[in-house]
Amino acid sequence: MSLLDPAERTARGVENQAKILAAPAPEPATLYQESWRDFVFAEVWGRPALDLRSRYLISISAAACSFDRAAVEGYVRGALSGGELTLAEVREAALHVAVYGGWTKGGVIDAAATSAAEGLGLPAAACPPIRAEPWDAEARHAAGQAGFKKVMTFGGPPPVTAYFDAGINNFVFAEMWCRPGLDERSRRWLTLSCVGESASQTPIRSHVYSAMASGNATAEEMYEFVLQYAIHAGWPRGSVMQGAVMEQAPRVAKGLPFEA
Repeated sequence: MSLLDPAERTARGVENQAKILAAPAPEPATLYQESWRDFVFAEVWGRPALDLRSRYLISISAAACSFDRAAVEGYVRGALSGGELTLAEVREAALHVAVYGGWTKGGVIDAAATSAAEGLGLPAAACPPIRAEPWDAEARHAAGQAGFKKVMTFGGPPPVTAYFDAGINNFVFAEMWCRPGLDERSRRWLTLSCVGESASQTPIRSHVYSAMASGNATAEEMYEFVLQYAIHAGWPRGSVMQGAVMEQAPRVAKGLPFEA
């Protein structure tokens, strides 16, 4: 049996941390700080089951949901420096997290984007309007219903309340999810982190199902997502998310529909 070398793990953690955050890794002064280097950066971030862009999106949104402003800015700086995300995409991520996590949490990402961009000397990103052209109310409603079915892979709720009609149908799926500033797979990771933070069973189960049923993520990637997400959300919320993946992955594999 071969033994793992703690010195090698530490060296890997220092290297990964500096690369991921685009800043020199400080020497840990506490056990807590050491755990970031020797576990989070040395082990989790280097796992091959999930691409680096996805890990940034998961970590940015999960840290924002925890109001960890320093962590969000570090991840945004690293993603921008390494070319994993553009400034325009981070701005778009802020809007998406505002919807699923709350506008104050989206604001954490938006502020981090401003600070990181200024530190890196990046020009301001274009800010396209939510909707530039006039629209017909019925057409907007129909677009929202079609958008819900495309994203979630099943039909949406009837528009019988302000939340369902003005919120879910008319804005979230008629406007936000179809914006070109961020691809659908990226939006999945942001959404999953936010619904996990909510601890609401129906959104967690439905978005876990649709992430796999849509083809945006494989079951293997979803299991890896849980580990990356749990770094900021904590192991108890990670356990809830793990249970949802374990429940929904076999259903998707068998082609079964989602059951609320």
